[in-house]
Amino acid sequence: MNLVITPYDSENIPAEEQIPLPNPAFYEAVGGEEGFKKMIGIFYDKIVESDIAFFFPQEEEEIEKIKEHNGKYFAEIAGGPKRYSEEMGHVDQIKMHKPFSINEKHRTEWLGTWREVLQECASDIDPALVESYFNFLDDYSKLLINRERNARAFEDLAKV
Repeated sequence: MNLVITPYDSENIPAEEQIPLPNPAFYEAVGGEEGFKKMIGIFYDKIVESDIAFFFPQEEEEIEKIKEHNGKYFAEIAGGPKRYSEEMGHVDQIKMHKPFSINEKHRTEWLGTWREVLQECASDIDPALVESYFNFLDDYSKLLINRERNARAFEDLAKV
């Protein structure tokens, strides 16, 4: 399985409509609804222990809501039911992430967590399917960076 985090280059960001969705067979290959929920649960359990935990609530009840809500989004892009769209309509993910100061380091940590989860949960799945999912995350996450690499964020200033 070749899950490469490609470098962020602000001069060469793909247009949202040019980023191919993952192969929809990935959703079933990972175990359908139950398998995907398990994978999302593991992802968020790891992310709240990561270097970007400050982006996420730490209360168990709140993180469970995020697992449920965001799990629907990730399942849908992976080929699962369109529950997220049915409940939310079209959501501009780029605009939704604007309030968060996201830099390349945050993106790399987030993708590294996904890579770890996929290696753990999808090691027996056709590597091409897993790579199609990860490649989507890799490309799409470039659209969410909204802060220069060395700019100081609020969490940095709070430590001064």
